[in-house]
Amino acid sequence: MRPVQVKVCGLTRHADAEIAVGFGASAVGLIFWAGSPRVVAPNEAAAVVTGLPPFVARVGVFVNATPDHVKAVVEQVGLDVVQLHGEERVGDYADVGAQLVKVVTLDTNDDIQRAVDLPAGVMPLVDATDRARRGGTGKTADWTRAAEVAAHRPTILAGGLTADNIAEAVRTVRPFAVDVSSGVEDAPGVKSPERLRQFFAALAAAIAEDM
Repeated sequence: MRPVQVKVCGLTRHADAEIAVGFGASAVGLIFWAGSPRVVAPNEAAAVVTGLPPFVARVGVFVNATPDHVKAVVEQVGLDVVQLHGEERVGDYADVGAQLVKVVTLDTNDDIQRAVDLPAGVMPLVDATDRARRGGTGKTADWTRAAEVAAHRPTILAGGLTADNIAEAVRTVRPFAVDVSSGVEDAPGVKSPERLRQFFAALAAAIAEDM
């Protein structure tokens, strides 16, 4: 199994971001949707990522925000990636100044095909279905369907990932990257150093055993 990138999402504190990067996170996620318990304002987000290594991707999570608003936050915070977590049309966000990730839920086989058919420059992120909370729920995605998407193109897997299930998840799906939030928390937006350590250790062990 090839190495799997890790995004730690829902960060609200700079110290947590530093710990996550220290364990090996290649991306940090900042949520700009008021409906999330992990929401941060742009100025707060900028403080969270200040001083992080330049190779760590700064990812902003948005739900049905206008392209103009997204572009303004990209510029203010210095985001590298925009994660669209609503019903957005990805073509409307081509000029926001960041790479695009589109969250998909795989309730039917048609959903699999729609994920595969996303534009080449847009990476699909498979999450559990939740129209109200939009992630961070602890629910797992459909790994079997996610594996079908990942077989056709690089894919990010999210949804209820923890140290206890990450090995099975990556063996089943073979994702390019995984996205973890609630599974490494003490409370929403407050990451646990011990749970982060356990998560990264479990992932590393799974990759080593499969090589």
